[in-house]
Amino acid sequence: MLFGRGREPRMPTAEEAPPGRAALAYEVPETHAVLGTPLLGPYPEGTELASFAMGCFWGAERRFWQLPAGVRTTLVGFQGGFTPNPVDDEVRTGLTGHAETVRVVFDPAEVSYERLLRVFWEGHDPTQGFRQGNDVGTHVRSVVFTHSPKQRTAAERTRTRYQAALAAAGYGAITTSIVSAEEHPFFPASALHQQYLHRDPAGYCGAGGTGVSLPGAGRL
Repeated sequence: MLFGRGREPRMPTAEEAPPGRAALAYEVPETHAVLGTPLLGPYPEGTELASFAMGCFWGAERRFWQLPAGVRTTLVGFQGGFTPNPVDDEVRTGLTGHAETVRVVFDPAEVSYERLLRVFWEGHDPTQGFRQGNDVGTHVRSVVFTHSPKQRTAAERTRTRYQAALAAAGYGAITTSIVSAEEHPFFPASALHQQYLHRDPAGYCGAGGTGVSLPGAGRL
């Protein structure tokens, strides 16, 4: 893990990142172990992408595939770093700069992006910086990767609302970044990580919510 002077994790520079590789590091299963839908596409017409980093991606992914309607598939991977097609061990060093990320393919006619944002904000503690529970490192930081200006507006609006709710409950400042997905390629993780908590429901995941609700966002 890459640490700064105060022994806290820090983001690497591009020069510190491993060179990576030209092709995907792993073979990815064709279909979702729970939903039975394609992991890498093609995705159904009319669906949209959403991408969230909120700590350990095992538990985060399960929160989205368990929504009652609208989610067509989920896929875990790495986003927001420098190294192309990284492997798991590289990401955990902190040198690649990636965050553990869940890609959500959803039908906006059935579930709103604001509903997904509710799952995101309430599903982890966005005030912890490079930490979620016992998990420490830049790879478990909080990020919303937006796929359109509309998504960015919604993410920023709900961040402001959630900050007010968290402050009222005694929490500190939100550390979540909101960045363009187009500027940060997504690289799928290995088959081991895809729908991991479906295969091992008792598996450890350090991500957990604050118990504070996001005011007024998203329909069920």
